[in-house]
Amino acid sequence: MTAHPIQLELTPERALAAWPGDWPLAALWSGDQAASRSRWTLLARPSRTLTIRAGEVEPGAGPVAVSQCLLPRIGLATTSLSPEAPPFSAGWIGSLAYDAGRAIEPRAGHGPPRTGGWPVACWARCDDVLIFDHAQLRWWAVGDPELGTALRISAGHPLASSFTLSPLSSLTGRARYMADVARVLEYIRAGDIYQANLAHALEGRFWGSTRGLFADLAARARPWYGAYLELADGGSQRVMLSLSPELFLSLDPATRLIETRPMKGTRPASTDPRELELAHKDRAELNMIIDLQRNDLGRVCEYGSVKVTEPRVIERHGAAGPSLLQATATVTGRLRAGLGPDELIAAAFPGGSITGAPKIRAMQIIDELEPAPRGPYCGAMGWLGDDGRLSLNIAIRTAVISSQAGGPAQFRNASLSYSVGAGIVADSSPEAEWAETLDKASLWSGLATIEDR
Repeated sequence: MTAHPIQLELTPERALAAWPGDWPLAALWSGDQAASRSRWTLLARPSRTLTIRAGEVEPGAGPVAVSQCLLPRIGLATTSLSPEAPPFSAGWIGSLAYDAGRAIEPRAGHGPPRTGGWPVACWARCDDVLIFDHAQLRWWAVGDPELGTALRISAGHPLASSFTLSPLSSLTGRARYMADVARVLEYIRAGDIYQANLAHALEGRFWGSTRGLFADLAARARPWYGAYLELADGGSQRVMLSLSPELFLSLDPATRLIETRPMKGTRPASTDPRELELAHKDRAELNMIIDLQRNDLGRVCEYGSVKVTEPRVIERHGAAGPSLLQATATVTGRLRAGLGPDELIAAAFPGGSITGAPKIRAMQIIDELEPAPRGPYCGAMGWLGDDGRLSLNIAIRTAVISSQAGGPAQFRNASLSYSVGAGIVADSSPEAEWAETLDKASLWSGLATIEDR
């Protein structure tokens, strides 16, 4: 399939509001029009879903074999894209849960595997897609030629987008989180690790439209790598909403170029950027993850091709109010001939910025200290094209909503979880790390009260 330009006088926000209630929705959302890396927004009508649970994966099969179980099969169709055409023509939009990392590397757990309610991978087949180019301000379409027409008609009768949230409170709590940070510091002093990313989940109840919630959060976060996925899973309705600013992996099969952009170091946007630029702790934290990402890419890249093309840059992410400053690096490499997405995921998943260094020991400590499996949080969301193109975010700033009742995007008394984390290094302060996690929850300001207990 190929994409073709269409006339559609709707913004992505209006197109999202007009999406018919009886159509399922998978979306990839670029919300910062000022950022060159935030160019394409995709709204897709999936034809089917592929769900993989932990029990369906055989960890002893080896990392690449496990990755093959976690990713949909593609035919590696050849496409000749013009420079103006969108990178996605047809393929899959989906999610890899953080807990899939233990299936890829069984040594990364602490004790018996813990079971959560979320699948380790889920993918939506997307042949009917509308794609908005924020650089050229025009729409493209793939598949059904009437998709844009149907959306234009339904725009006159948008669905209800209202929603209600209960207060959000930490599953872990302030006292235990700070004690867990102190425990990580003990591991660091003992020489077990250099760094670990420690998270806690903010949980509450949700009523109403998940599409309305995503639209509200996307306007606040302006994510470079946002994603939204509706999933009917047995008797449950599930939705994943990711407002991520962080690129985990991109792969261009024509050039075999891989790119990853780890983030380490966060401040409220009201902070003087020089404070983050000069922060020794944050700089050291990012440098450790750069080395880890270089090592991961080096396992599948041509010798000598892995390079740090941007050692450290301070970026602003989000709209005024809940925006944050982020310290980010860029690492690239060239995938060895004969390898593809399976081998790349086996080598690099989950991302180093949300595990720690060394990765396997950090994952063991995370599994020991965090009270529940992470699920989709800190995994990856994005797309895998039929031509082998891949683009996945790090699923931070990600909410998961599930309920036994309601339609595809309308919920009644559903559970909502939004996790936040911080990187712990030798000079970390438990109080400061707890405060950093709450800074990352500022996205919910005015929508839900965060109970700091």
